[in-house]
Amino acid sequence: MAGNIDSPIQPLSVGNVVSAGIRLYRSHLKDYFLLALQAYLWLLVPVYGWAKFYALTSLISRLAFGDLVNQPESISSGKSFVNSRLWQFLLAMLLLFLVGIGIGIGVVIVFSILGVLAGLLVGGVVQQGNPATFVVLGMVAFVVGIVTLLAVLWLITRFYLVDLPLAVEDNVDGASAISRSWELTQGYVWRILLISFVAFLITIPLQIVVQILTRVIQLAFLPLIQEGASIYLLFYFVLILAISFSSGAVIVPFWQTIKAVIYYDLRSRREGLGLQLRDREI
Repeated sequence: MAGNIDSPIQPLSVGNVVSAGIRLYRSHLKDYFLLALQAYLWLLVPVYGWAKFYALTSLISRLAFGDLVNQPESISSGKSFVNSRLWQFLLAMLLLFLVGIGIGIGVVIVFSILGVLAGLLVGGVVQQGNPATFVVLGMVAFVVGIVTLLAVLWLITRFYLVDLPLAVEDNVDGASAISRSWELTQGYVWRILLISFVAFLITIPLQIVVQILTRVIQLAFLPLIQEGASIYLLFYFVLILAISFSSGAVIVPFWQTIKAVIYYDLRSRREGLGLQLRDREI
């Protein structure tokens, strides 16, 4: 792993990152879709299948990153690499789950303390009968809520790239991949959040179509299910599952290519990776 260098290269803009991700996604649409669909089907298998899901979706980022550094790789070769680290992917998932629990507990503790303090303050305000104080307390509660939300988003974003080092770099395991993501994202959290927000806006039309289609199917099957025809209930769940998996297999590769571009960009500026590639359009 190369050491950090001082680079005059400016980071890719939000628009460039998203457009680069879109171009990568479009150029490998079929392959990425099939990989993502395989990943979603593995979700039906407990534990082992979850690790396969994480590994296969990470493989998409590995393949996209290979294109970015002019070292394209076959799907079979990439699969061999990520499969060799299958249990490390599972370990990373478990550690991230525990981190998520820790963040959740921290938020609950903070709001519990604030709730107790607010109760004491409100009790004092009621005795005083000053309406203006209620307004001030409301504004303080709003600000605290926003700050807490931003703090949680900041923490979550520090783990945004955990799967990339595990899928790309040598001598990385499930635990060190987490610290690697923390290292790479340092100082760039808000930029990553902005990129993610723009990418989310792009996926909204598809999500709306999926919601409409799901609602139509629900309305069509509900009368049949209410009549007690269990076969229609089975068809309904199969259709909903197929729509969910298919739409996920369309959206997930887009997110994974965006992550690959972010990972490439951060490593370029922190470690000098591929600086010679900056002269060409990604």
